[in-house]
Amino acid sequence: MLTGRTVLITGGSGFLGSALADLARKQGWRVVATYHTHQPQMEGISWEALDLRDGAATRALIERCAPDVVIHTAYRQEGPDMAAITADGAGAVAQAAYAVQARLIHLSSDVVFDGERIGRYTEADAPQPVTAYGAAKAEAERLAAAAHPAALIVRTSLIYGGPERPGRHEQFVLDVIDGRAEATFFTDELRCPIKVGDLAAALLELAELDYSGILHVAGPDVVSRYEFACLVARAFGRDAARVRGGPSPAAPRRPRNCALDSRLAQSMLTMRIRGVRDVLG
Repeated sequence: MLTGRTVLITGGSGFLGSALADLARKQGWRVVATYHTHQPQMEGISWEALDLRDGAATRALIERCAPDVVIHTAYRQEGPDMAAITADGAGAVAQAAYAVQARLIHLSSDVVFDGERIGRYTEADAPQPVTAYGAAKAEAERLAAAAHPAALIVRTSLIYGGPERPGRHEQFVLDVIDGRAEATFFTDELRCPIKVGDLAAALLELAELDYSGILHVAGPDVVSRYEFACLVARAFGRDAARVRGGPSPAAPRRPRNCALDSRLAQSMLTMRIRGVRDVLG
């Protein structure tokens, strides 16, 4: 147990952040977690409101809490404040974590790549984003590394929860199957889905390791958006035949092959990251 040590989790009200906060509390961490608008009702967590667009407030909060570890999960995927929150906010978090000498784990994404290569991306591959969100995440990586040279930058993939705690990707599949939404699931867009509980456990284990730089932490299975949707359908008792698949459109451009090579991370971890076919199959 790690009683007495403090972890500060940005985006603690989010899907990954809340799973991290709950697991960290169970492991004996003192947990401080941030939220933007709505404070979650989770016992044993010290909740702090935070607007990442306010760099001074971000620095003041981290300096006041003086955590041993900061895990930065907060982001904005779209909208006019995406760059300010996703990129500049990450830089402010990194600066503050460095100032209090906290270990920093910064969460990044597989969409920093253009998706045009064959095979899996490794930590040595340079980001080449083709979407605005991918560009914001790539800039966040740059700012975090510049402000906190010992930071661990973790690139991950599509995060899901399974039948016991479905995430937004799963809920969207169910909405389509149940007639609440319409979509074609792309057969040529490849990801390495990771269960939220596995990612949370991996991050907390990495918090205890002396490793910095870039690390890919994603599931071992490479699946298309279409195969993922079919797996979700079956896991939730739906008819996978109702999932419509097809190629991704030429425009707007999307990264197609975002498969990550996570062998380095798995070699460091004692926990096993499960494949989506094992979890949902």
